[in-house]
Amino acid sequence: MSDRKNKDLTRRDFTKLSAAAGFAILSAKSGVAQDNVDTLRVGLLGCGNRGTGATRGMLDGNDNVKLVAMADVFPDRLKSSLSQLESSDNGSLRPKIDVDDDHKFVGFNAYKEILATDIDILIEGTLPYSRPKHVSAAVDAGKHVFMEKPVAVDPTGIRVIIAAAEKARVKGLSMVAGTQRRHQRSYVETMEKIHDGAIGDIVAGRAYWCGTLPFARERAPEWTSDLEYMLRNWYGHCWVAGDSIVEQHVHNLDVINWAIGAHPVSVLASGGRTWKPDDEKFGDIYDHFSCDFEYPNGVHVNSMCRHWAGSGGVFEDLVGTKGRSSGRDMGEQGEVSAYVQEHIDLVKSIRNEGPHLNEGVQVAHSTLTAIMGRMSAYTGEKISWDDALNSDLNLLPETLDFNRAYPVGKVPAPGAHKL
Repeated sequence: MSDRKNKDLTRRDFTKLSAAAGFAILSAKSGVAQDNVDTLRVGLLGCGNRGTGATRGMLDGNDNVKLVAMADVFPDRLKSSLSQLESSDNGSLRPKIDVDDDHKFVGFNAYKEILATDIDILIEGTLPYSRPKHVSAAVDAGKHVFMEKPVAVDPTGIRVIIAAAEKARVKGLSMVAGTQRRHQRSYVETMEKIHDGAIGDIVAGRAYWCGTLPFARERAPEWTSDLEYMLRNWYGHCWVAGDSIVEQHVHNLDVINWAIGAHPVSVLASGGRTWKPDDEKFGDIYDHFSCDFEYPNGVHVNSMCRHWAGSGGVFEDLVGTKGRSSGRDMGEQGEVSAYVQEHIDLVKSIRNEGPHLNEGVQVAHSTLTAIMGRMSAYTGEKISWDDALNSDLNLLPETLDFNRAYPVGKVPAPGAHKL
């Protein structure tokens, strides 16, 4: 360790520099919204539970914002979301909701219609497979963006997000992602201590998302279309959600990248499906992953996520040369939930009342970290960062048509599966 510290740039220095660059990509003020003192107009794209929750966080946390437009593939989802928002907190959010019928859009092209309105902020809460297309279109339309995680399901989509983040930087648009730990007071304060050297140089870590059985729905009789069932039962299909390591475990992997100040250079992983392997409602996803991520300077991080009955534990641990830090000890430690604070920070960025935020690249890197773990587990092969980033892997069907058949994919066989 003493030899490493004699180098011009120590790992701790690298961490500080990388973290500073990642947390607020732009230090200059944005010119897009600096004169905007009126009410910011918000549009919700994707009216499921997370999109609805994100919108509630936006309205709860900010004055002078108003929900004026909504869009979803399915009309019942839009209707249900609007009803939930209007009745939330005994109706306290209603003064901030003004969605006319001509600002309600349904179908696969609804994203184009909502972006053609005069909204200032797009809350992108749709399913992960469609996020790259929607975020890219939002930036092209000059909208500030809140995007849920993960931001893609494959490397092709990751490159779209990275390009959109760069375009947003040039345009001065603000982008915040749903990796809410980046806005949680306890995590932010702990990261400041880690980056200031409180535990020394990070030498190892682990990240766990071990939950109970995954979200799954039986097929309803009225869902006669294969595609509708896949989108309604979205978590169980890799091309729709990315598998559990991408859809959920990305949170913990994002914390690791944040702490180390870098993305991994490679991963060797294993995984499989042991719990009800032939149950169609669980689609083609795995129920467990175990990954050995290697980061710069030979730092290894053990990553584990699984969906097993009675399985619990969601946290991150870091080991340094002077001590250790555990995410198991984290609480909110503040009056404002991180799910609200992320929207407060976005609005402050737009109004030039805080750091200008563009989290597009950092969340793309964290999502790709999860994707490369999945790629390694599915194939049984060691995957490098460059191989993952430059892969032509594209999981999306060529066309989306409710009248076509979309059979459930086979659960990948480790070692036999090819990308």
